[in-house]
Amino acid sequence: MTLLPAIDRYILRLVVMPMLGVFAIAATLLMLDKMLKLFDFVASMGGPVGVVFRMLANMMPEYASLAIPLGLLLGTLLAFRKLATSSELDVMRAVGLSYTRLLRVPYAIAITLAALNFAIVGYLQPLSRYYYEQLYFELQSGALGASIKVGEFTTLADRMALRIERSRDEGRQLGGIFARVADAKGQVLAISAREGRFLALKENPDTVILRLTDGQIIQNEPGQTPRVLSFAQHDLPIDLPAVEAFRKRGGKEREYLLPELLRIGWSDQVSPQVRNSTQASFNYRMVEVVMMLMMPLLAVALAVPPKRSTSTLGVFVSIVMVVAYHKVNEYGQSVAALGRVDPLIALWGPFVLFSLLIGWMYWKVAYVPGGQPIAALERFAANLGKWARRLVRRNPSARRIAGGGDAA
Repeated sequence: MTLLPAIDRYILRLVVMPMLGVFAIAATLLMLDKMLKLFDFVASMGGPVGVVFRMLANMMPEYASLAIPLGLLLGTLLAFRKLATSSELDVMRAVGLSYTRLLRVPYAIAITLAALNFAIVGYLQPLSRYYYEQLYFELQSGALGASIKVGEFTTLADRMALRIERSRDEGRQLGGIFARVADAKGQVLAISAREGRFLALKENPDTVILRLTDGQIIQNEPGQTPRVLSFAQHDLPIDLPAVEAFRKRGGKEREYLLPELLRIGWSDQVSPQVRNSTQASFNYRMVEVVMMLMMPLLAVALAVPPKRSTSTLGVFVSIVMVVAYHKVNEYGQSVAALGRVDPLIALWGPFVLFSLLIGWMYWKVAYVPGGQPIAALERFAANLGKWARRLVRRNPSARRIAGGGDAA
C-alpha cells in the first residue's frame, strides 16, 4: 500500500517544482538588492569583503519569511493552472474529485511551511537580526579591522597617523606605507616603508606589531637636528583603540523571541510604548504565519482561467494581492506600535477581511458552475487587448514598430 495515491503524487510534483523555483528567484532578487548596498557600505568602511556574505547570511531568515508564502502561493497556482489549461482538471472533476480533495497535498505542504515559517519568525529571525546589527556596529567601530583605508590617512590611538597605498590578504599585508608617530615629549617619527605586515601578540591582545620592510625613519626631536635611519626590517608596536561593546540582544522588538514578546507585551512593569510595540510585533508575526493557511484557496481561485482561455491574469492578481496585504500588515504594525489602534484591530481586522474575500473567491470557483471570481477583470483585460490590436491595425507606424520595421 502506497503512502500517497497516484493523484496526490502527481499534484505534489506539479506544486513542488515551481514552488522551489519561486523560492530561489525571490530570495536571489532580495539578496542582490541588499548585496549592492552592503558592498558599498563595507567598501566605504574599509572592511573585508567576507563580511558582506556574513551579513547576507544573517538576512536570509528575513528573506525566507517573505519568499515562503509567495512560493507556496505561486507553486499551487501554477500547478492548478496547468491542470486547468490542459483539461486535466475537468477530467478529475468529472470522476468525482472535488477541489477540496485535490487540495489535500497543497494543504499538507502549507501546514509544513507554516510551521517552518513560525520557527523562522519566532526564533531564528530575531537572532539573525541581532547578529546582523552586531556586524554592522563592528564595521562602524573598526572591530573587524576596517579602520585602515587605502589612500587615506587613518589616526590610531590619537598619536599615530597611517597611510597605505595597497592592501592584500584582508588588510594584513600592506604596501606603500607612511606613518607619523608622536609621543608626549614632542618627538616625531616619520616612517616610510615598501611593505608591512600586521602580527598579533598572544601575551598582549590589545597591541599589534606592524612589521615594516625596506624603509626609512626620520627622527625629529625639539631643539635637535633630525636624524635619518634606514632599515631592512623594523617592528612598530600599535596600541589598538578600545572598541565599545555592542549592546545586548533585545534593544528592538524585532530582536525578541516569541516567548519574550509574550512576557514583555503583557507585563505591567514596562512602559506603554514598549508594551504597544511588542504586542504589535507579536500579532504581526502571528498573522503573517496564519495567513499562509489561506494561500492554497487563493491559488485555486485564481488559477482557473475562463474556458477556452489561457489568460495569466490570475498570476498577476495573486502577486498584487499578497504584496498589498503584506504592506497593509506592515502599516497596521506601525500604527499599533504607536498606540493609535489596538493590534487586534490593526492586524487581525485586515486578516478577517482578506480571508472572507479569499473564501468567497474559492466558493465561486468550487461551487458555482462556471464561476469566475475575477471575471470582470478578465473581461476588461480581454477588451483592452482587442482595443490594442485594433489600434495597431489602424495605425501603420504602430504596425511597423510592432513588426520590427519595413521589409527591405
